[in-house]
Amino acid sequence: MLYGVLRILVVKRRTLLKIFSAASAAAMGGHVAMQARLPEALPLVFSNDYEDVNTNALELAQAIQQMNTPAPDKEAFISAFQNVTKPILADSNDLKSYLQKMENFENTHHEDVYLTPNQNALLGSVFRRLDRVQNVVGHGNFNVLSFDDALKLGKRYSSVGEFPKSETEFLEDLFSKNPRGYGFYGEKVIRNLTFTVLEKDVKKIARTGHFLFRGESEALYNQVRRDLGNNIFLTSGIRSVVKQTHLFLAKTIQSKGNLSRASRSLAPPGHSYHGIGDFDVGKVGFGAKNFTEEFASTDEFKRLVDLGYVDMRYPKHNLLGVRYEPWHIKVVS
Repeated sequence: MLYGVLRILVVKRRTLLKIFSAASAAAMGGHVAMQARLPEALPLVFSNDYEDVNTNALELAQAIQQMNTPAPDKEAFISAFQNVTKPILADSNDLKSYLQKMENFENTHHEDVYLTPNQNALLGSVFRRLDRVQNVVGHGNFNVLSFDDALKLGKRYSSVGEFPKSETEFLEDLFSKNPRGYGFYGEKVIRNLTFTVLEKDVKKIARTGHFLFRGESEALYNQVRRDLGNNIFLTSGIRSVVKQTHLFLAKTIQSKGNLSRASRSLAPPGHSYHGIGDFDVGKVGFGAKNFTEEFASTDEFKRLVDLGYVDMRYPKHNLLGVRYEPWHIKVVS
């Protein structure tokens, strides 16, 4: 009911978007200035009522797991890497270390970058407020909610509470910060924090709680369903900036304020292709295992590969600073 009254503005989807290749991402990276690093043991500052929300955040973040499928030719990857002028990584030892880090993306590494103490203190309160916004609009509508509408809901509903200046500044800084500073080299595909979507441009997919853009995304999903049958379904469709921020904050909470670790698993706000067309699929009845390597052993996944639907946005051994995502259906090229 609330979705119909939310103001949802038009999204100007790019028609020509290119993901950085491993070589070009490395070439553009250069030397990055790191924030002050905080020890992993630094406690998060939460209010006394945060315990239940923290558990939800952990459950949400832990649903994001690595899957294993055959890797691309490693020699070709290394050859392309070595041809880059002044790459991010100086030599083969650095490359080996980098690849090991990506394979162990949930581990903490000495060069990881953390939230500043002030940001760390706000992390819990911002996540809780976004969680309350989601409770008001519902999980499905939250996927397409704009930042402006989230702020309006904070003013309108006492159960959410108005976003204080410190929290909006936190969200603005998180969105505007160049994530190369903490190790993520993917392309920024959404440039404005207030990026929104017209209701007429999206379609809610029955029995999934998710939306897809009408046109190419919807057509591709329907084709996947025709080819694989009703055992395949949409596990994640459109993610607005608000939705992606909520997910990224959950992962940052799980990572104890470690931005580098969080970004190895989840694109920072503004950098997710879910915001402009890509989507994820899973096997009906497989539950949380759709987000684990077990999905790669299913007949459904093997058929996705055989039919050419799995075009990796983040392949294994990529140089974008993010884990391998074989469940991801690439729509925007």
